[in-house]
Amino acid sequence: MVGDARRRVAGRGGRRRAAGVVLGSRPAYWVRLSAAHRPEPVPPAERTVPWLRVAAAYAWRLIVVGVGVYGVFSVLGSFQLIAVALFLALVVTSVLRPLTDLLARYLPRPLSVAVALVGSLVLLLGLLALVGSAVAGESDRLTGEFRGGVHRIEEWLRRPPFRLGPDALSELQRQVTKYVAAHRASLLSSAVSQLGRVVELVTGGALALFASVFFLHSGERLWGWVSERLLPSAARPVWDRAGRAAWRTFSGYTRGIIIVAGTNAVLVGVVLLVLRVPLALPLTLLEFFAAFVPLVGSPVALGVATVVALAGRGPLTAAGVLVLIVVIGQLEGHVLHPLVMSWAVRLHPLVVAVSVIAGSIVAGVIGAVVAVPLVSVVWAVLDALRSEPPSAAEP
Repeated sequence: MVGDARRRVAGRGGRRRAAGVVLGSRPAYWVRLSAAHRPEPVPPAERTVPWLRVAAAYAWRLIVVGVGVYGVFSVLGSFQLIAVALFLALVVTSVLRPLTDLLARYLPRPLSVAVALVGSLVLLLGLLALVGSAVAGESDRLTGEFRGGVHRIEEWLRRPPFRLGPDALSELQRQVTKYVAAHRASLLSSAVSQLGRVVELVTGGALALFASVFFLHSGERLWGWVSERLLPSAARPVWDRAGRAAWRTFSGYTRGIIIVAGTNAVLVGVVLLVLRVPLALPLTLLEFFAAFVPLVGSPVALGVATVVALAGRGPLTAAGVLVLIVVIGQLEGHVLHPLVMSWAVRLHPLVVAVSVIAGSIVAGVIGAVVAVPLVSVVWAVLDALRSEPPSAAEP
């Protein structure tokens, strides 16, 4: 009987354990959560690793930004003449604005604008006339020097380490003559097509001069009209802060690059005159304008000066110009740009190089000139928008 009682107790305990109840414990209760408190199932798109979700989020945003940038450049490419003319007008305004403000203290504003513009045009045309007269006055002597220089280059190529025979040089001349004769029609059509470029250049210059008059005379009023008439009141402070940062960076870059280009041109002109290189004044002017393309323009202009020195003065003078290329490059990259441009533009040299190359791919020489100031302005605007707006208590 005792064994039967133990078996009955053990049976009841087993049934209780099977039902989820342990002897000596409280019974378990099932709780049904409402729909509002149930955890939502994780969608399949969020079951990926976190870094992949972050990469995908950045990827589609970068695609949208890229499409927007491509659209802006496409629109500007369709109106390239107007865009270049307005860019030149902004350059002229940034350079002549301090002079115009100084003259406006003693003269009426319209007269000060006219004096600044006419004076700068007379100075530029006088410089070009001086270069033209220098080239015309030395044309006969330069022709003889270049002929002798070409002969010296041929003799130099025949000696070690090149050892080019006279037949190779004669064959090269024949190939050049043959190419010119075979493509004479295409070359003439290209030359004729350049006349259209000249007309576009004159038209763009006239538009740039016309726009510069209004920018110098009433640029701030034009900016205020755009802000008040085209923007809602809530967006005006942000727009004004971004616009002022953009103009401050653009004007600082333009004045700084003119200082750098002028310094390079003076150094190059002095050295070319000391070495008695032909066409020293035109090469100096070429160096000045080439310096507006950062990191690339100065070496290209000095490369042309090296070829002229080799043809006109010989290998030793050309070697001296090559040394000048290295010295000017180091001076521009490590002294002039950090000293002059650091207060206006703070871009890494790698960003400058990539911007110049990308601009040249998109729009040629014009793109290479515009790329760095455009990137600088965009960076300044983003930096101004990220910063906190000044409080009303600040002056």
